[in-house]
Order: sequence, then structure tokens, then C-alpha cells
Amino acid sequence: MDDNFGATIVELIDDEDNKYQLEHLDTLELEDRLFMAFTPVTDEDEYNEDFDEEIGIIILESVEEDGEEIFATVEDEELLERVFEKFMERVEELESQLDQAGELE
Repeated sequence: MDDNFGATIVELIDDEDNKYQLEHLDTLELEDRLFMAFTPVTDEDEYNEDFDEEIGIIILESVEEDGEEIFATVEDEELLERVFEKFMERVEELESQLDQAGELE
């Protein structure tokens, strides 16, 4: 992982050796399992105006395999939905805190 002034960028390689750069957004534990939310890193040249309207969130589970941490897709749709809802609750809480801090200034 590469830590750059608050942004954590990870490079993932899938089973077919395709490389993906993702920005880590948040980590949470649910049902004794660890989940991480990411968004794809894009080049400024590839900016898409629709991106502001709908951010792509990728949720992966951190699991240990052969003593190494790997990121696995969440196959259970109901679990994925619960994890997504928890992440969104955290985003809303953070936005509320930032709004309140801004009102105090």
C-alpha cells in the first residue's frame, strides 16, 4: 500500500494478472469479518462528468490465505448489502460532523 497525504492507494492483481489501482475509503468490521471500501483510481484525463453523480464503490473482504492477507469479493448479496449500508451510515455520520464543524466557524 502507498500512503500519500491521507490517500491510501493499493494495487490489486486478479487471477488473470490484471492490475487495478484503488483508493481505500474505509474499513469496518461486521459479524467478526473485516471489509474494506475502495473506489477506482482514474487519470484526470479520463474524467467522466457522470462520475460525480454516481461514484463506484468496491467492497472487498480482507481474509487470510496461506498466512497472507488477500482481498476477496463478497459473494453473499445480502451480506454485501448490509456492509454497503454500514459504510453509507459512516459516510453520513462523517458528513454530519463536518457540517456541524463548519457551522461552528
